[in-house]
Amino acid sequence: MANLGLFSGTKTAKSVNVSFRLPYYTQWGQSLLVCGSERVLGSWDVKKGLLLSPVHQGEELIWGGSISVPSEFSGEYSYYVVDDKKSVLRWEMGKKRKLVLPEGINGGEHVELHDLWQAGGDAIPFRSAFKDVIFRRSWGLNIERPLGIQNKLDKEGRFVVHFKICCPDVEEETSVYVIGSTAKLGQWKVQDGLKLNYAGDSVWQADALMQKGDFPIKYPFEYCKYGKAGNFSLETGAHRDLSIDSSKVPPRYIFLSDGMMREMPWRGAGVALPMFSVRSEADLGVGEFLDLKLLVDWAVVSGFHLVQLLPINDTSVHGMWWDSYPYSSLSVFALHPLYLRVEALSENLPETIKKEIQEAREQLDGKDVDYEATLATKLSIAKKVFVQEKDLILNSRSFQKYFSENEQWLKPYAAFCFLRDFFETSDHSQWGRFSCFTEKKVEKLVSKDSLHHDIIRFHYYIQFHLHTQLTEAAEYARKKGVILKGDLPIGVDRNSVDTWVYPNLFRMNTSTGAPPDYFDKNGQNWGFPTYNWEEMSKDNYAWWRARLTQMAKYFTAYRIDHILGFFRIWELPEHAMTGLIGKFRPSIPLSKEELEREGIWDFDRLSLPYIRQEFVQETFGASWTFIVSNFLNDYQKGRYVFKEDCDTEKKIASKLKMLAEKSMLLESEDKIRRDLFDLLKNIVLIRDPEDESKFYPRFNLEDTSSFQDLDDHSKNVLKRLYYDYYFQRQENLWRQNALKTLPALLDSSDMLACGEDLGLIPACVHPVMQELGLIGLRIQRMSSEPDLEFGIPSQYSYMTVCAPSCHDCSTLRAWWEEDEERRCRYFKNVVGSDGIPPSRCVPEIAHFVLRQHVEAPSMWAIFPLQDLLGLKEEYTTRPAAEETINDPTNPKHYWRYRVHVTLESLMNDKELISSIKGLVRGSGRSRPSVEETDEQGNQETIVMVTGKHQAAKGQEKISFEKQLTGVPRPETYVL
Repeated sequence: MANLGLFSGTKTAKSVNVSFRLPYYTQWGQSLLVCGSERVLGSWDVKKGLLLSPVHQGEELIWGGSISVPSEFSGEYSYYVVDDKKSVLRWEMGKKRKLVLPEGINGGEHVELHDLWQAGGDAIPFRSAFKDVIFRRSWGLNIERPLGIQNKLDKEGRFVVHFKICCPDVEEETSVYVIGSTAKLGQWKVQDGLKLNYAGDSVWQADALMQKGDFPIKYPFEYCKYGKAGNFSLETGAHRDLSIDSSKVPPRYIFLSDGMMREMPWRGAGVALPMFSVRSEADLGVGEFLDLKLLVDWAVVSGFHLVQLLPINDTSVHGMWWDSYPYSSLSVFALHPLYLRVEALSENLPETIKKEIQEAREQLDGKDVDYEATLATKLSIAKKVFVQEKDLILNSRSFQKYFSENEQWLKPYAAFCFLRDFFETSDHSQWGRFSCFTEKKVEKLVSKDSLHHDIIRFHYYIQFHLHTQLTEAAEYARKKGVILKGDLPIGVDRNSVDTWVYPNLFRMNTSTGAPPDYFDKNGQNWGFPTYNWEEMSKDNYAWWRARLTQMAKYFTAYRIDHILGFFRIWELPEHAMTGLIGKFRPSIPLSKEELEREGIWDFDRLSLPYIRQEFVQETFGASWTFIVSNFLNDYQKGRYVFKEDCDTEKKIASKLKMLAEKSMLLESEDKIRRDLFDLLKNIVLIRDPEDESKFYPRFNLEDTSSFQDLDDHSKNVLKRLYYDYYFQRQENLWRQNALKTLPALLDSSDMLACGEDLGLIPACVHPVMQELGLIGLRIQRMSSEPDLEFGIPSQYSYMTVCAPSCHDCSTLRAWWEEDEERRCRYFKNVVGSDGIPPSRCVPEIAHFVLRQHVEAPSMWAIFPLQDLLGLKEEYTTRPAAEETINDPTNPKHYWRYRVHVTLESLMNDKELISSIKGLVRGSGRSRPSVEETDEQGNQETIVMVTGKHQAAKGQEKISFEKQLTGVPRPETYVL
């Protein structure tokens, strides 16, 4: 804010000169421009904004410009990077700047604004994760008005410098000062420095009356914090400075917007666990929202500031265990009934229901989640309680408030659930006259006069209680200083409420997936329809903004699943079952003209499956004639094409199922299907189904026999075009696409956003994420450096989350034990030992890996609970492979992992808590405040540690003393 109205005096009609000054390095052909709310600054039309001019001052490039405005002028403004046509290339993040001239400023006077570019990362302390949780104060800060100094500007050579700094992390009874080399700033003595006043929103400011002779042309200063107890902390980095041009009369008012106070970067740690994996003594076969309170308690005593979950939306599409897949939402707004605590539905449960709950608790207390039985049991019990309490709850003031705030999605959701059960399918294309959604139809379905109104109200009732229970857990986490981090899935199920209500927002003839990468060498097909971004942009992505607004009711941070999809998505035809034969959307294809110029002209040869008779004979052996007669037609001499009734993967699968039912297959159905799919994918180019003159290179085309049988000229051309398509020509398009879509998400809530940026990463991704202030993800085994097999945590950038594993890969223990050769390479190259590594991931190994991550410079180190349990031998008795949450190579994976120890037991395990807390404390990461009991039984209050220690610079190495068996004895650390 340029000024907060600190001056008074008489008004004059004469205009005031306002000049802008911003240091910023641009690339060739780029310029800086200021645009604002008022006409003189373009009325938010960048083309009409004020173009600034650059001047070199020492090592800085300073952009400046001036406008003349009335003395009562006020407005908002922002800076933009533009090209020579004033097209926007980049813009500031965060809130718009405010410009309010000093009250009573005299006409003809000069006001100079010294600004710093607002990067995406500057807004992070104002996200709810920090503002409402980490830096949440139990004590208040009063907004103070600085003393006016307007009467002291009369003398020649005097001017006002307005200092302003943002400092969100201020402890009780601590003040912020600016100190510097001049007498007015205390000559570097904090007691004599300029004390700043709190202006709200973590902003501190003060005015200093200066004279031109008070300091050299350029004088240094810094901000600092000073507490009553004598605690003192100075800014890091080089001195700030204020330059005054000695050849000119200085402006009467200089406003310094100095951005964020430069402190050691805040660093924290957290634990990740799916909601369904939580186990407590109170749950009913699966983790429940109210269990989060106990998980938060455990996180606090272990030194964690964050609990991360997988998606918690309703996924009840199929009515079977397939619905355990948490990323396939039935509704992006509704919560999953699976996580309901039925005991909390009423304070007056009949004894019969209490007994039923206890019996169900014993029956469902298995090693893994029994998805179908657990959900059926909960809904059955909930219906009995609903009959007893429906009028009491649904007529309550709290329900009415909830309903009025959520009815826009709640009514369609309840209607969908009713129709799904009535028609016994979620495929709304089979619902007759209800296939096409209209508000009128829904209103009729949910009306109080309908015979099935109680069924509709039951869905309202369940969602209300889920909301109430999750809200209770979320507020508990906030008060305990723990961030609750949610997960935003990239897709929705094609048979979902959202595709029914908003069919225009989806490309229903396509499917979403990922190209071959670390997770699956054959690519992935998730089955979700891709988004119609063009349609979504028409209302400024209202559907996305509504999703984020809903999430923000419960979470203060979130993970953007597959953030690469906001740059470009891997789009497959709806008839595909695997993930290889896809193309990026959006992308610039290879045109027919482009290929012909390169001497490529036989498009059928390149885009149809290349099936030679010898391939078929070699692949299918004695049954090759059966395959030909049922699936193939003659095409050319010695070549075949697929018959029309089996020329897609879904058609092949359907025909194979029919043949298997008739016992006509000579080999296993799975093997034949895989082999036929391989024949179908033996192509070089994919023809665009919407424009036959456009083509896309098939991923890994060099691996196909279709490519290998081409002449050398064609091979060289196609290899060059392949590289150009995947790694060069799309970068600017994908960058522009992300800068259109992602800001809509970020601006729709104040949650802290983290992006899952794993897989095949385009070059534009990380710069855009940095520009927008998005936090990336680093998994050590998935190195982002092409020449490294294993990432080096000590070299990760600050704007990252680091973790040893995640839900989409094997746990630390399983990864260590599943590949001996890789284990040996890790032991030698990362651990730094030439010895034989232990075959099991013993606690010493787990400790080493976790310590690497917790000491990394990353803002967050977040550990799957399974990896933390590896610190203690007694928790490693369960086979490591059973702790894996998801297998990305299996599209029908059963998501059912449950921790084999209750939260209550973990709360009582002081040894494990001490080990984890020791890692966090030793790394210098911030920890929540908690009362602890020392070994003598004395209570001590541990206040929040601010986490301002430097991350370890070097890479930690450990060596083991080995017994003859190769089992390590206690470790020795060498730093």
